[in-house]
Amino acid sequence: MMLDRKAFGIVRQALSHQAAVALMGPRQVGKTTLALMVGQAQGALYLDLEDIAERDKLSNAAAFLSAYEDRLVILDEIHRVPDLFLTLRGLIDQGRRKGLRTGRFLLLGSASLDLMRQSGESLAGRISYVDMTPLTVSEVPPEVTEKLWVRGGFPDSFLASDEQQSLSWRKDLLRTYLERDVPMFGSRVPAETLRRFWTMLAHNQGTLINASRLAAGLEVSSQTVSRYTDLLVDLLLVRRLQPYHVNVGKRLVKSPKVYIRDTGLLHALLNIADRDSLLGHPVVGASWEGFVIENLINAAPVLSVPGFYRTSGGAEIDLVLELPGGERWAIEVKRSRAAKPGRGFYEACEDIKPAKRFVVHAGSERFPISEDVQAIGLRELADNLSQLG
Repeated sequence: MMLDRKAFGIVRQALSHQAAVALMGPRQVGKTTLALMVGQAQGALYLDLEDIAERDKLSNAAAFLSAYEDRLVILDEIHRVPDLFLTLRGLIDQGRRKGLRTGRFLLLGSASLDLMRQSGESLAGRISYVDMTPLTVSEVPPEVTEKLWVRGGFPDSFLASDEQQSLSWRKDLLRTYLERDVPMFGSRVPAETLRRFWTMLAHNQGTLINASRLAAGLEVSSQTVSRYTDLLVDLLLVRRLQPYHVNVGKRLVKSPKVYIRDTGLLHALLNIADRDSLLGHPVVGASWEGFVIENLINAAPVLSVPGFYRTSGGAEIDLVLELPGGERWAIEVKRSRAAKPGRGFYEACEDIKPAKRFVVHAGSERFPISEDVQAIGLRELADNLSQLG
């Protein structure tokens, strides 16, 4: 199955107007494959900085890279050589004086905040950022949406020949993160403790984070739990969905919700092998909710602000999207095709006055639930959001 990745066009466009582009996403999400496709037409130079021999070529990085100033240079796993960013700044500035203003460097990294912090200090005004997520509903045929939900969006997992191979691949990926990436980005985090913590988050998918309770279960401090959460967020594996605050004179929930971003990894952490097992598992509703929320956030225009709304009185909206310009959309998520929201949704909508109100269900049909609430399928709503960008 050939998959057209949304990030392909975004990266090419970014390279056409900026000297450097950082393509960020989790390990094994397809960044290298996409970068090589981008570079193929341009005769790009590709360097994998996890390879010692490739890193050795950059012992005098300025001299080496200057020889390729007329070609796109792809630097994979850029966080392996953090000192390189300052050199890139000098090369970009030299190139600008020669009229070489765009398409110089494509940088690939597997950690968001770490990469942005390093590059932001030295490449401000010289770099664009592109996020590459696991596969979304807009990138696969409609008939395999449930397969995407069960297996998750990592291409090798999604395209595996059967459910067992897919699950084994995801478990291997989890092990890679714990044994390889954790020591790289969080050297003081014991891998086995982080595995237990990650699994605890999976059991609590979509709930308000309770650091004290998680800390008690791990026999660590609340500060340590926060540090573990930060690490998984930085590795683009966990989403911390913040509460949406408006001045309505009510007591609002202030704690964020936490989701395992890829449902395939969620199911692997819980040892859920296939659709039938998932449908009989207590996490099924929260898993679907996380799947919908992740897809909609990824589809929303750049600079959209996602959150959830909840009051102490029970008014609640699963996802509030504040679009560029300030328009709010209220989105409730229901696995059932009946798709009827509870009273709390209507009460919350009265508080925040959204411009549009949707209930996302597991089917594909669109129909009115009330005068101002529409039931809609995930793919259609994601496509609607993508068109706004």
